Amino acid sequence: MNQNFSSFNVIDTHCDVLLKLWMNPNQSFKDSNQLDVTLTRLKNGGVKLQCFAIFIEPFVKQELKFQAVLEQIHLFHQKVIEPYQEMKHITKWSDISLLKEGEIGAILTLEGMDAVGSDEWKHHFLIEQGILSVGLTWNQANLVADGIEESRGAGITDFGKRIIETHNKHSLLTDVSHLSEKSFWDTVEYSKYVIASHSNALALCGHRRNLNDEQAKALFKDERYMGLVFLPKFLSDTEEATMDDVIRHIEYLCALGGEKSIGFGSDFDGISSYVDGLEHPGCYPALLERLTKYYSDAQIKRFCSENFLRSLPN
Repeated sequence: MNQNFSSFNVIDTHCDVLLKLWMNPNQSFKDSNQLDVTLTRLKNGGVKLQCFAIFIEPFVKQELKFQAVLEQIHLFHQKVIEPYQEMKHITKWSDISLLKEGEIGAILTLEGMDAVGSDEWKHHFLIEQGILSVGLTWNQANLVADGIEESRGAGITDFGKRIIETHNKHSLLTDVSHLSEKSFWDTVEYSKYVIASHSNALALCGHRRNLNDEQAKALFKDERYMGLVFLPKFLSDTEEATMDDVIRHIEYLCALGGEKSIGFGSDFDGISSYVDGLEHPGCYPALLERLTKYYSDAQIKRFCSENFLRSLPN
């Protein structure tokens, strides 16, 4: 890694490596060529903190979804944390400041509350397992909220409001990526700690998963975090994208007031096409090198880590 970037401490707020490990548990997290995110690549990319999403595919039967969540938590410990001294499970926000030189923090997140159903006990149990950020739903609707692909476009349910109250009480982040627009605005109203873990600018790329200007400004007004996703069709409306497309979104969002809010939420291992030259976390130094042509070191450090850390619950 370019030594100039060794102190930038990249934070990535979304990857789906646990889903791939769940689908094929025989892979090595250290260096499997079937994974985007590996220990070797995190080290080479200067990643200091990686969020690991628990995501259950919609085709999994409802009665099996919570079991699948538990299996992914087990794999997180068995494959990611326990074999490697440098990987540290972050179970509370204050743990981040305790990371030593050479250590990488790992945060568990939940992408969608479908597995919980209507059982608040399951929600509390997952919090006890150290989950620190929760997306209320994926693209569809559930008992908590409507997702962006639900045509009725409803918002947060009464049950969802109780879920958010629990997040507020336990200092959990509530993730608005994937939510319907009405659910987004409800979450901004009810949640103390809002994050968009992996979303881009709708004005530059018309994919419905991206956030419009008013949504982005609502996050930026209170310096809430928005992580940029590296999926080409969220960057350029095509299956191809370059680092310049990533920078276009950064420039646009900064112009909306996002310089102290935006960061990176790659979606590695959850994407099937890649930004040219940005195929895995080991490529972060190349992106940072590109950013130096447009931004100061102080600004790039904000994008890498400082904006996320500033947005966390006290």
